Amino acid sequence: MKKENKDYSSDSIEVLEGLDAVRLRPGMYIGDSSTKGLHHILWEIVDNSIDEIANGYGDVIDIRLNKDGSVSVTDNGRGIPVDIHKELKIPALEIVFTKLHSGAKFGSDDYQFSGGLHGVGSAVTNAVSRWLNATVWRDGTENYIEFHSPEINGKIKSGIRKTQMTTKKCDKKLHGTQVVFMPDDRVFGHNKISFEVVNKRIKELAFLNSNLTITLSDERERDEYGMPKFASYHYSGGLVDFVKYQDENKKALYENPIYFESVGENIRIKAAMQHTDGVESITSFVNNIPTHEGGTHETGFKQGLTKFMNDYAKANGFIKEKDTPFVGDDFRDGLTVVMLIQMRDPEFEGQTKSKLSNAWIKKPLEDMVFSALGEVYKKLPKNIIADIYALALASKKERERLQNSKDVSKKMRDIAANKLIGKLAPCIGKNAKKNELFIVEGDSAGGSAKNGRDRNFQAILPLRGKPLNVEKSKLDKTLANEEICTIISALGAGFYHDFNIDNLKYDKVIILADADQDGAHIRAILLTFFYRYMRPLILEGHVYIGMPPLYKVENKGEVTYVYDDIKLKELLENISGKKTIQRYKGLGEMNPEQLWETTMNPENRSLMKVTVDDVTEAERMITTLMGDNATARKEYINTNANFNKQDAFEKIGG
Repeated sequence: MKKENKDYSSDSIEVLEGLDAVRLRPGMYIGDSSTKGLHHILWEIVDNSIDEIANGYGDVIDIRLNKDGSVSVTDNGRGIPVDIHKELKIPALEIVFTKLHSGAKFGSDDYQFSGGLHGVGSAVTNAVSRWLNATVWRDGTENYIEFHSPEINGKIKSGIRKTQMTTKKCDKKLHGTQVVFMPDDRVFGHNKISFEVVNKRIKELAFLNSNLTITLSDERERDEYGMPKFASYHYSGGLVDFVKYQDENKKALYENPIYFESVGENIRIKAAMQHTDGVESITSFVNNIPTHEGGTHETGFKQGLTKFMNDYAKANGFIKEKDTPFVGDDFRDGLTVVMLIQMRDPEFEGQTKSKLSNAWIKKPLEDMVFSALGEVYKKLPKNIIADIYALALASKKERERLQNSKDVSKKMRDIAANKLIGKLAPCIGKNAKKNELFIVEGDSAGGSAKNGRDRNFQAILPLRGKPLNVEKSKLDKTLANEEICTIISALGAGFYHDFNIDNLKYDKVIILADADQDGAHIRAILLTFFYRYMRPLILEGHVYIGMPPLYKVENKGEVTYVYDDIKLKELLENISGKKTIQRYKGLGEMNPEQLWETTMNPENRSLMKVTVDDVTEAERMITTLMGDNATARKEYINTNANFNKQDAFEKIGG
């Protein structure tokens, strides 16, 4: 439902500081000047449109990747104020694009909840663009302003006004803002905005905002009919549709996910959840910002859920007074949760700034979840409630069995005491921030890696068998797998709930496997294990995929290593004379010198960092590839896997 305009004017715009130094140090504002930073400046503009819609103004956003390389973002919100600011004596529209930390999100009531970076975004996008223009429709006028960043005396001047703001009459029913900007190649080089990256993010935003219709078109790429690449999303079910999407390849305990929302002082929670035969999965957002590393809001949610479920269990005979109580893990076993928190002034921490740290939010959230679930359970069918508690009871019994199991307890002690004699080839260096661990497929390749490495900082752990697929296994079976135990012991940071990233012995954990189907399967198994039981390892950027070459080409005494078929074709087209081509069937075919030169030497190796920029797709990918649905897995592999480069699983969101 759209809200009325209220009194949204230049008085709502507060200025905190100027635009200096953005060009000099763009990394301080957008992370870096690579593709990540390039997409960041688009998200800043999109976030402003989302903030309008999230607060009840407007319901449509259109994003276009234009043929000339520029990007346009159009919404039907209220339109940025255009009247003259009382203190600065210039139009508010100009202030928004030329002053950092200017906007209606500081101490005003125009935005109750905001996902943008505190008004920084529009000005920073302008500062790192060759040109930017904005059109605003509001109060029966169309207002246009343009900026550009020219070179004056050899220095680039960011966001200088090129035109005075022009105003003309328009239909009084028109309202909204359009921003068009050309990313500056003097900052971003040849990097381009990716349709796929934008497409994933807008799909997520559509799930989070049930009243939003968001479209994306790419004029740079047209199909056989001359039409641009296009995507459009609208999910009227919002978070309920989000959970159904995540659980598509799982077996759900009940058909329709549970949904609730609650509003408190300066905070609102919306949540959907469903019990399945899979593993626990909590996907959380704060003001539409993904919080992959969780934080205080997830803690409050879990505490509220556990408290309610235990109280309900006692009051309704699901547990007797003499019985030991449930713990939170019992209720969350197989539970898929998507939650959106909207709040004032969120603070983030962690390696990727995706962990909420506001301590005050825990208690009110706990109380809100407790009360909201009380209302939900009054209306929930009794058979569904009984099934939920049956699942929790089964989880409780399994947990208690494992806790009382001498075999499991002994296994955990053995892992901690395991000296890895004859398995791990350790490095000499003791600096964990510099050391690397190569997990290598097979004894043969492991032998080459041991002999070819730099012992000062590189350790080698050969896999003598295939690790267990933990997606299909209980904890005791996981701990019974020798390869899994060896990896836990080698990393030295614990396991599951006891995992502590501060104790990690290596800065880089590099998976080195053959570029074939078996190698891809091993990579998928290891990444699933890390994601399920050592997630901070991936979230904080410690996991890498080693990229060995596929070919060795000798021509006129020169040797060139080639990493995929496309590069091989290009090379062969550009060299003449007699040439010898060797196709490596596996890592074991390389001698130590070759493996060092091509794959292990930091000076010229190729590594791919495993990241989770899109946790939704990561969850679906793991469930599809490693779960029980064979049909879904086969379809996914046939569509995405490319064993000559890297399989799709390794892209877990980025």
